[in-house]
Amino acid sequence: MQKGLFILLLFTVRITFAQKKPLDHTVYDAWQSVSSKQLANNGLWAAYNINVQQGDSTLYLANLKSGNKIIVPRAIKNQFTNDSKFAAFIIRPFYATLREAKIKKKKADDLPKDTLGLINLTNANITKVARVKSFKFPENGFGYMAYLMDKPDTSKTNNPSPKKDGDFADDEKESAASKKVEGTDLVVKNLLTGADKTYKFVTDYLFSKDGKLLVFSASGSKKDKAAPQGVFLLNTEKGTLKTLVKGRGSFKNFVFDEESEHVAFVGEQDAEKKEIKDYNVYYNALTLDTAQTIVDYDMPGLPAKWSVSGDGKVNFSKDGKKLFFGIAPIKTAKDTTIVDFEVAKVDVWNYKDDYLQPMQLKNADRESKRSYLSVIDIYSSDPKVIPLADVKVPDSWLVNEGDADFVLSSTDFGNRISSQWSGSTLKDYYLVNTKTGVRKKIIEKLNGYASASPAGNYIIYFDEAKGIYYTYNVQTTKVTQLNSGDVKFADELNDVPDFAKAYGIGAWTEGDKAVLIYDRYDIWSFSPDGKGEPKNLTNGFGRENKITFRYEKTDPESRLIKPNAVIWLDAFNNLTKENGFYRKNISSNKSPELAVMAKYKFSNLVKAKDAEVYVYDKGNYAESPNVYATIDFKIENKLTNTNPQQENYNWGTADLVKWNTPKGYPSEGILYKPENFDPNKKYPMIVYFYEKLSDGLYTYQAPAPTPSRLNISYFVSNGYLVFVPDISYTTGYPGQSAVEFINSGVESLKKNTWVDAKKIGIQGQSWGGYQVAYLITQNNMYAAAWTGAPVVNMTSAYGGIRWESGMNRQFQYEKTQSRIGATLWEKPELYIQNSPLFMLPKVNTPVVIMANDGDGAVPWYQGIEMFTGLRRLGKPVWLLNYNGDGHNLMKRQNRKDIQIREQQFFDYYLKGAKAPIWMTEGIPATEKGKSWGFELTDEKP
Repeated sequence: MQKGLFILLLFTVRITFAQKKPLDHTVYDAWQSVSSKQLANNGLWAAYNINVQQGDSTLYLANLKSGNKIIVPRAIKNQFTNDSKFAAFIIRPFYATLREAKIKKKKADDLPKDTLGLINLTNANITKVARVKSFKFPENGFGYMAYLMDKPDTSKTNNPSPKKDGDFADDEKESAASKKVEGTDLVVKNLLTGADKTYKFVTDYLFSKDGKLLVFSASGSKKDKAAPQGVFLLNTEKGTLKTLVKGRGSFKNFVFDEESEHVAFVGEQDAEKKEIKDYNVYYNALTLDTAQTIVDYDMPGLPAKWSVSGDGKVNFSKDGKKLFFGIAPIKTAKDTTIVDFEVAKVDVWNYKDDYLQPMQLKNADRESKRSYLSVIDIYSSDPKVIPLADVKVPDSWLVNEGDADFVLSSTDFGNRISSQWSGSTLKDYYLVNTKTGVRKKIIEKLNGYASASPAGNYIIYFDEAKGIYYTYNVQTTKVTQLNSGDVKFADELNDVPDFAKAYGIGAWTEGDKAVLIYDRYDIWSFSPDGKGEPKNLTNGFGRENKITFRYEKTDPESRLIKPNAVIWLDAFNNLTKENGFYRKNISSNKSPELAVMAKYKFSNLVKAKDAEVYVYDKGNYAESPNVYATIDFKIENKLTNTNPQQENYNWGTADLVKWNTPKGYPSEGILYKPENFDPNKKYPMIVYFYEKLSDGLYTYQAPAPTPSRLNISYFVSNGYLVFVPDISYTTGYPGQSAVEFINSGVESLKKNTWVDAKKIGIQGQSWGGYQVAYLITQNNMYAAAWTGAPVVNMTSAYGGIRWESGMNRQFQYEKTQSRIGATLWEKPELYIQNSPLFMLPKVNTPVVIMANDGDGAVPWYQGIEMFTGLRRLGKPVWLLNYNGDGHNLMKRQNRKDIQIREQQFFDYYLKGAKAPIWMTEGIPATEKGKSWGFELTDEKP
């Protein structure tokens, strides 16, 4: 009887296990993810969103003490008040309602609008306000909030009168006038009393940090001449309103000083509509009744034919003594007498240009809005503009929050043309005096980067050509070399034909006493003056155990680390791929203290400002990432349970596999297997690759219509093995490097009886797509191939343009990913040897090519060259061009389409399924948009 019961139970377990269904293409939209984690400052409340791929997001407010949760459908952009008593958020319209309105092609003003939600966290009472555009809380103060309303709903009352003869001219005038932005109601609410006050026609607004002041601009109304126009300052505690600037104009870029005693902004008050605006800088101290114009067009120090920029940021120094703002050359107004159809439209390329015309055109809007940093001493008896940057030295950064008497500036002027083939430029760095504008060059032609220490005592820079960090002492001008010896602080595994990039700087300690710098595994503490030996802060524990430690900044407002601080370290085990967190007292000589390390991916650690409470994401391939809360990682509180429906599907496992290549190189990769894997069966396998991906062993692979990469979880659930090998490269031979690592990894797996050696496919996109194209020219080990955006002819691609950025492609081959390491004319044989196009007659593998006419990274005609070559040779080949879409598919409908085609293609060649019509017959242009060819047929391709 007991034996029979055991057999029955075993049979039941097997049936239950077998009943798990494979994923299908209908599951994507409802699949969940978490985002937007926050903690209230007191650590009592956590907020997070659970999103679906297509549909409505849901906001959760979780009380970490009681376990109670407040759930708000469709809410996003949550913010807690500084005192942790309130939370506010935006409630979006229903996704379905918004979709329906767009289908009906409703105008933007007639689309459903957002709603403001405000929750009192002490009693869970919620207040909702319809048609709200934005809201703000003071950064550090509490007790007040402000929100800006959307336009009133006029869709039901807007019944225009029939036009009379001659009304056309009036319509034109109305259209021109309506171009002026008209403000809406701003509501300022006292959260403690519930009282609120409304201000009309507001266009922009900002709280001071302490919340005691609120500055806003009002546009006035074309229908009400008495409506408020100008800039106003509200004292929230007293309820008094001060007019800073009266009259119409455009005012923006408001900023308060640190102590909330001064406010500044830019604006123009010209009553006439002009293409070129004449901006001024306005300033107000609380002791004054109105704002002063402290910088205008004839201000001393302002360069000739320059003016204040309306696009530049405005900032006070932290001590409030200096005001930084942007200036720019006065633009040339468009000549309205020129008729477009009577003049030539031509791009003139000149070999002396800093940038190629496509890059100039791509960046034209950004460059037209470029501003150059300048400063004025607010308390000077003889104030004048001090330009800190110009067209030849355009980039500048404040030092010590603007309190330093200099800024750090850089330029690559004179070195820009070389970016065509190097991808980067050599830069000069300057210290620019904020009192005089005098520049002092401190670094010349640096191949690397430089930055200032928090207190401004040092400039630290990394010279990539030498692999060395240096500091420049601002007071003494002494240059100190920080690192020497065998420890490398740049990428030890660099396999591109360029200088290795630095691992980076973690942080500085208080008073600029030390700087924390990363090597591959550990964190080092260097004295910037070079005195004393460098200290391995993690005690060599990282290199000894092959764990990479990185500083985890849990206080976003902190600029430095205090001397005896205990800091959090993100930890990644390079051998096992496990992840976690350690703690380290930076004054201690002990090794880091383990908090948690597990077979998961931990990410997005957030700490409460005023409490030792943390939230973070945790997940792995088998477990959808969830939000957890903890105080010490010894006990964790799971706040979410995303994707419970996953239990109903045949999921999978992820295993780390290792092998040696034919040349003896050790390599590794990930092998994904179905949850119901049976070693006594044979499985088809798809090989997917892109550089090195094995570090993602514990990364969750959500089923989704992907932009281009393989939909791993879908194929694994449907009975495929998926193998993801790492690749290391030898300069000059990227194609053969792929053969060395990918094919050897496949051969090592083929030794397992459960791998069907005759049913192996490959898939890759972009650089991976190139390698797919190359691999199928080398042998016939793959039964099917899918390549997205491949380069197949390096000789024709070499001199082309990456249209998304306007950059020339030469740098890619000489310095970066394509890894040729020489020009086309220096080593033409390498370009030919690595180009699949010249070996197409050897291809016997059926292949699908995705090449989109909107691709801004790889010229889509590369895919055409491959298709037409294989077509002429009579090889089975298909090409998909998703019209107007990019290098990676951005349109969700296209992503969904390609998932089906990819599944049908691999199912036919690797599983023996029926072929779809799009493969057997194609889709004639006359049927485009009417038929998609997904129907299966008994015909063969």
